[in-house]
Amino acid sequence: MKPKEIARLLRVPHERYLELRRRLRDLEKRGELRRVGGNRYLIPRKTEGESPSRPPRPEQGKSREDGARSGVVGTYHRGRSHGSVRPLDPRASSEILIPLGAEAGARSGDVVVVRVTQSRGRRVRVSGQVERVLGRSGDPGVDVRGILHSYGLPEEFPAQVEAEARLAEGRVTCPGDRTDRRDLHVIVIDPNNARDHDDALSVTPLENGLWEVGIHIADVSHFVEEGSALDREAHLRGTSVYLVDQVVPMLPHALSSGVCSLIEGEDRLALSLILRLDGEGKVRGRSYERTWIRCARQLDYDQAQEVLTGKASVDEETDRALKTLDRLAKALRKKRRDRGSLDFDLPEARVVLDEDGIPVDILRTIQLDSHRLIEDFMILANEVVATDAKRKGLHIPYRVHEPPAPDKAEGLRALLAPLGYTLPRDGLGPKSLQQVLDRAEGRPEAALVSTVVLRSMARARYDAENLGHFGLASRAYTHFTSPIRRFPDLVLHRMVARVLVEEKAPLQGWSLAHIAEISERSSERERVAQQAERDSVDMKKIEFMSRHLGDDFEGTISGVTSFGLFVLLDRFFVDGLVHIRSLEDDFYTFLPEAYALVGKRSKRRLRLGDRVSVRVVRTDKEARRIDFLLIRHRV
Repeated sequence: MKPKEIARLLRVPHERYLELRRRLRDLEKRGELRRVGGNRYLIPRKTEGESPSRPPRPEQGKSREDGARSGVVGTYHRGRSHGSVRPLDPRASSEILIPLGAEAGARSGDVVVVRVTQSRGRRVRVSGQVERVLGRSGDPGVDVRGILHSYGLPEEFPAQVEAEARLAEGRVTCPGDRTDRRDLHVIVIDPNNARDHDDALSVTPLENGLWEVGIHIADVSHFVEEGSALDREAHLRGTSVYLVDQVVPMLPHALSSGVCSLIEGEDRLALSLILRLDGEGKVRGRSYERTWIRCARQLDYDQAQEVLTGKASVDEETDRALKTLDRLAKALRKKRRDRGSLDFDLPEARVVLDEDGIPVDILRTIQLDSHRLIEDFMILANEVVATDAKRKGLHIPYRVHEPPAPDKAEGLRALLAPLGYTLPRDGLGPKSLQQVLDRAEGRPEAALVSTVVLRSMARARYDAENLGHFGLASRAYTHFTSPIRRFPDLVLHRMVARVLVEEKAPLQGWSLAHIAEISERSSERERVAQQAERDSVDMKKIEFMSRHLGDDFEGTISGVTSFGLFVLLDRFFVDGLVHIRSLEDDFYTFLPEAYALVGKRSKRRLRLGDRVSVRVVRTDKEARRIDFLLIRHRV
């Protein structure tokens, strides 16, 4: 059950809701409750000799293959007496039997959506009926449609929502109660493939040596009225989902990439946080305004970086503003680092597609100063708004990140010790973790250290209670800067506009229980979006590498496990598995304290960071695997 459902069942009054949530967390720590699915609690079944902290058994909750989802996506295969569907989700362990006549015209190799009609029993296989054929496996776009159906992501908006969006487009004219800030030199910086533009910056020198920095955020709340069909649909979706070659927006395109989006040369409505900063990044004053702005320049990150490094020029005013913002951003970053904020600089994959949606390259993203500049000011805005909302006693969706659980902290110590890194026993703070990350920088194990530290962290989420943000070493944090694509930001904008701009009392409907429900729902939708986005990238990687079967590549051992080696390629930002069974020159065993596989006869060590040559020997979209064969090993 969710905390809100428990509160309703126990008739807990609104003013004691936070106390209930604290008690639930205490019961979880003692093992008397177990949290599942992000923010639901259940009473763990205890059998003789079973620890309360043991992971739940399969029968304690529905598995993916027994029909927990309304539709399972997989590849259909026709047999003599029946068909079968192998789910595309590798976490679904069993095939689904399709009786003859229940295949709805599907042919072997088709990607289909299946409705499960018979759950697995002791002597019964999971069986189902094909409801829809999505297309042939390997055809452009079919993998994306499969992901959409797997995660229940909608492909279209209801007619009423689209109609409201078209009407909202006409409300772009400036109301008289707004501050006209079109005199500011406002700059938008986003990825070159951005579909929507939430935020923009301006900077103006003041006479007293301070700087006025405007953080201008699209005023989506002007267009999306609370309780409207648009609002209900945004709440339902929770977030935009960015797949490799398709976006599933939270709001219809008429708003998300239209009148809400901050575009060069266009007058736009914004909710602006105006900060007065000194040269060390300290906030000396602030104000909130509903504004009317015009974006003077729209740059991508690479263009902005060229200006920051002096390799290119846009115009004198833009160049000067960018360099001033960069200096202030570095001061803000130093302040955060000094208080213990963590900085994970893990690269990500960027999939390059041709005009038909076929992947033609997999690149490694590089974090530029221009990325950091935007990130620094967005973090500052989120902290300032959270602090001001807390001071006003507003119930808002906080963005919380709790410290690592004791068992996770102990596991992290055990993983880092063989690599020569030690962590304090008396409390694990962000500063001590950042010191480990700093020591590992530039070393062969840097990526592994970052990964294991990151995996020890609790998942950031939304909560009606302010629990702080461990990773940012922040006492209060929220999400304010992306209302086009995140529902909690839109909710917060309504509160900021009413209470901090108009100085009115909060609406009665903004109760703690209401914000708790929004936080829980948004956290769930965020998790779904993140997994769908990861699956999208993984599918494109596998599709890309399938055209390189038999090719040899240079790479680095990026992970060592009991079942083999993970190798990250130099040419493409893709990793794959060299299974231990394929190492036929010796019998290898895993040496965890050295992060190495060791040959029994030769004593040869295959270690983290070693340089190798590998051959691509297998790709499997259904199993989500890329397999390599070790060709050559160089220490």
